[in-house]
Amino acid sequence: MNLPKLVALVVVALVLSSCAGREPLLAKSATVPAGVDLSGRWQLRNDSNETSEAISDIERELAGANEGLIPKTRGQKSSRKTNDDTQVHVFLETGESLKITQVERGLFVSFDRAVVEEYRFGEQRMANVGPVVAERVSGWENGAYVIETRGKEGAMLIETYRLDGKDVMIRTIRIVHDDESKLDVRQVFDRV
Repeated sequence: MNLPKLVALVVVALVLSSCAGREPLLAKSATVPAGVDLSGRWQLRNDSNETSEAISDIERELAGANEGLIPKTRGQKSSRKTNDDTQVHVFLETGESLKITQVERGLFVSFDRAVVEEYRFGEQRMANVGPVVAERVSGWENGAYVIETRGKEGAMLIETYRLDGKDVMIRTIRIVHDDESKLDVRQVFDRV
């Protein structure tokens, strides 16, 4: 192969690699750790109620609720992003009362008897809420059930459910975008 053809191939390879998407999320284990069963009815502790407010605040912020309704005049810069808004927050469900049903291959989580989310152990798929699509993986990691959801703009929603003894469950919720933490809360639930 002559030098011009080799250079052309290298240039094409570089262009194609720069167009490639980001790495897929790493799959989580489908194997339930011995003795771990998240099934039950769980009530958010009163001292965790401020987390609901923090979640509502970040959802409003990420949805652009703090932006003015009147467009900026010529010469003024808008702080609102147009094509890069963080939309992963639409996948976040919360509630003060959870009912979790753990079956052989997955979890069903009911939030305040209003919304039920279904997760399959070891899943790796595209999830959607209306027109918003994101990559999702979920499964077991270090004794906790972990759900990672990455939006098209690269923002990550990371949720974990972990037992602390038999009658206490810890749920953590994080939203990270561009290496910046947008939300990081810890909720404590008691079995009822």
